[in-house]
Amino acid sequence: MSLEIGMKIVVDDKIPYIREAISCITDDAVYLKGSAITADDVCDADALIVRTRTMCNESLLKGSSVKFVATATIGYDHLDAEYLDREGIAWMNCPGCNAASVAQYLRSSLILLLRDGIIERGCAIGVVGCGNVGTKVRAVANDMGFRVLVCDPPRHDRGESGFDATMDEIAEQCDVITFHTPLTKDGKYATYHLADKKYISSLKRKPVIINTSRGSVVDNAALEDAIINKDIRAAVIDTWENEPAMNRRLLDLSYIGTPHIAGYSADGKVNADNMVIKGLCEHFGIECPAKIEAPAGKPVTSERGTDDYYLELYNPMEDSERLKSAPEKFEELRGNYPIRRE
Repeated sequence: MSLEIGMKIVVDDKIPYIREAISCITDDAVYLKGSAITADDVCDADALIVRTRTMCNESLLKGSSVKFVATATIGYDHLDAEYLDREGIAWMNCPGCNAASVAQYLRSSLILLLRDGIIERGCAIGVVGCGNVGTKVRAVANDMGFRVLVCDPPRHDRGESGFDATMDEIAEQCDVITFHTPLTKDGKYATYHLADKKYISSLKRKPVIINTSRGSVVDNAALEDAIINKDIRAAVIDTWENEPAMNRRLLDLSYIGTPHIAGYSADGKVNADNMVIKGLCEHFGIECPAKIEAPAGKPVTSERGTDDYYLELYNPMEDSERLKSAPEKFEELRGNYPIRRE
C-alpha cells in the first residue's frame, strides 16, 4: 500500500505492536508519552491514538487539525465525547478488545483465592456489569462451578433476561463481588462510588471485593476501612482512584494489587491495535495494512485446562508482588509490561 503523504498521526508511545502498521500508513508519525501529549504536539496532526493517560478535550484539541481520535482501550472516560461530537471530530474506543484478558485475570485470581481457602468452590459470585467483559467473567465463574448472580440494570431495563439481581441481593448473598462497569458520574445508572461506605457496610457475607473496571467505581477509602475492620475477607484491585498515585495503604492491605494491567495480555493489545487501525483507515478512506499478530508467549508445561495450566499461563500474584515492592513504578510497570498470552 502507498503512504498517505502529509498525514500526521500522534501516538501514545506505550501502545505496543502498532508501529509497523502505522508506518504502512504514513511516514509522519510522532510517538510521545501519553500523559505528556500537549496542544502544541497535536496542533497540526490529522489523527491522535491514545490510551487512558491522555485527556482528549477542548484544552488539548481546540484549534488543532485533528479529525480523528482513537483510544486503544475499552474505557473512554478520558475522552470528552460531548466536545468531540460538537466539533465534528470522529472518535472511537475498542469495546471488548481485552475482555478475554480480564476474564483470564479473574480466573487466575479465583484459583488463588480457592487455594488459600479464602473462598470455596460453589460459593456465590456477584458480577456487577455484564457487557463484553462481564459476559466473559460470568462464563468463567460458571465454568469454575460458582453460583453466579448478575446485576446489570441497563440491560434489565431493556427487557433482557438474566440480569435482574439487585445490588442489595448481591450484598446479601455473595462471597465474591466483581465490578465490570464503565465509570459514569451522572444519570440513572451512575457508577461513581457504586460501592461506597454505605454499600460496603451492608455486605452480609464479608465477601472478596474485586475491581478491574475503573478505580472510582469503588470508594477506596471505604475499602481500606473494610479490610482493616474485617468487614470483607480480601480485596483484589487492579484499578485505583487517583492512579498512579493510588492509596498505598490499600495496596499493602490488598490480597492482590496490580497496576491496571488486567486487560494487558498481548492478545488484548493486538485486538485493540487492529480495531484502531481499521477505524483510522475507514475514516480516512485508505487501504488497511495487514493485521497485527500477537508475539509468541512462554511455553506451558501443565496439563491444558487445569488450575496449574491457567496459573502457568498467568499468575496475577507476580504482578502484585512487583507493584507492592515498588509502588512508585506504577506507570513503568504498565508501560513495560511483559508478554502475556491468553
